[in-house]
Amino acid sequence: MQLDLAFFAVAIPAVVIAGLSKGGFGASAGFASTPLLALVMPPAQAAALMLPILMLMDVASLRAYWRRWSWSDARRLMIGAAAGVGLAWATFRVVSAEMVQLMVGVIAIVFVLFQIARSYGLLRPRPGTAGAGSGLFWGTVCGFTSFIANAGGPPASMYLLARPLDKTTFQATTVIAFWWVNLIKLPAFLSLGLLRLDMARPLAILLPLSLASVLAGVWAHRSISDRWFFRLTYALLLCTGAKLIWDAAT
Repeated sequence: MQLDLAFFAVAIPAVVIAGLSKGGFGASAGFASTPLLALVMPPAQAAALMLPILMLMDVASLRAYWRRWSWSDARRLMIGAAAGVGLAWATFRVVSAEMVQLMVGVIAIVFVLFQIARSYGLLRPRPGTAGAGSGLFWGTVCGFTSFIANAGGPPASMYLLARPLDKTTFQATTVIAFWWVNLIKLPAFLSLGLLRLDMARPLAILLPLSLASVLAGVWAHRSISDRWFFRLTYALLLCTGAKLIWDAAT
């Protein structure tokens, strides 16, 4: 892994965005971290490099939102996610690097379209309309997309937005659910050889930054509007997704 200026110019913003999101500021925007890293390294390695960082962020976020989640909703997502991670692990074993790059690019574009549809009211599940089956289904999709590109946010949101949850309970439920998702991804990533020793140096630099970003996200969740943060992140994702698709196709 080449640790040059280009790597850190991308990696530092990617980790900051993920940390702010984990802390509750721009909740779903943390997905941008893996596609951004995929600009300077293979997408599978980008997802693997982010995994230890996300796991540390999960621990910090759990402390901030401890027992403020909806356990019944989190449990449904967590059960479904186990199946989704298993499916993604099997997929990873048979697809090419270009196909992974294409999937990450497509997920990035779909993610932005999903968020735009939500903002204009085109996707607005009514609170209280989702049951156990919906939680298991969206949990499975969440586990799959999280494994491929750390992009489990939109599927989880499709279920949780249809539940009668306030802002903080919503965030806390995603925190406990993704703590579990990232935990069960670890042995799968190890079995695929995606976590390597040469990742130790960049992780040693980026992990402290990740903790500071989570704490900043917790503060911003309570104090600042995330409107412009979302807009900038989605613009980055559109450009990044388009480039990944182009690179995979050519």
